[in-house]
Amino acid sequence: MSDKPENGLKQELDRRKRINRIKSIIVSFVGIWMLASVILCATLFVKVIHLENNLNKVLQNMPQVEQVENEETKNSPDADTGKNVEYGKQDQTGQDDANKKKADDGEKLKVYLTFDDGPSTNTQQILDILKQYNVKATFFVIGKTDDLSKEMYKKIVEEGHTLGMHSYSHKYSVIYDSMSAFEQDFNQIHDYLKEVTGVDCKYYRFPGGSSNQVSNSDMREFIRYLNDRGITYYDWNVSSGDATSQAYTADELIQNVMGDVTKYKTSVVLMHDSAVKPATVEALPALIEQLQGIGAEILPIDENTATVHHVNIDGEQGQ
Repeated sequence: MSDKPENGLKQELDRRKRINRIKSIIVSFVGIWMLASVILCATLFVKVIHLENNLNKVLQNMPQVEQVENEETKNSPDADTGKNVEYGKQDQTGQDDANKKKADDGEKLKVYLTFDDGPSTNTQQILDILKQYNVKATFFVIGKTDDLSKEMYKKIVEEGHTLGMHSYSHKYSVIYDSMSAFEQDFNQIHDYLKEVTGVDCKYYRFPGGSSNQVSNSDMREFIRYLNDRGITYYDWNVSSGDATSQAYTADELIQNVMGDVTKYKTSVVLMHDSAVKPATVEALPALIEQLQGIGAEILPIDENTATVHHVNIDGEQGQ
């Protein structure tokens, strides 16, 4: 009889041991799972930070042409329509009406083809086309330090075109942040181009034009700074439309230009020397032929070129 209570006690102890083992296994499993989750989260966090750092490095080292194109598209005064906006309202620019072409005056048109944002991989093609037609143009360039760009700066000058400045960085948030920032960027592009080409550049085009809406400072202060330095700035009164996000065909770019050049005695035409604008290169030969066909004189900007300004100061006159 005494063996039964002892057996029952032993069975109860065994049962409790099994339960405790099961509890230990469950607790261990939960602990391991939680630890693994923490390690996984920490690993993923580190990887995200690493990827962000790599992405920032990639963005900083991306070819500048894409950034230039995006900013020019967003901030160009004619970006919404793809056509030339009629700057020259008396309350905005003090337009010189004498520079407007009259339909019956018979005076020969002067057309200045200008290319912004270069050099690029398209610059050589543009230069070759201009040479083929014995035409000189104006290149408002930005700062690029690669060997191809340096070669293009030199070729622009050597082949008789006008070399103008379009800022060094073309970063609106930097250039227009303050007068000191603008001055620093101006000196950088001016001195760099002089070092590479020997040319003391005297012509400037504001990124986005003098009427841009993104500057944190009064654009008239920047204009006065250029005036004090003996620098002439040029906007445009005719646009090809290649600064916009709309993908114009070569024929449409030509139509945009030809539809407006007959309005002015002096037309300064906005185009872009960008690697992502093949239609501009494609349109150039036919555009030159059509301009020559109406008897227009195609010239590079020089000291005799009538100024075309969106914003004027101190009572100066421009178109």
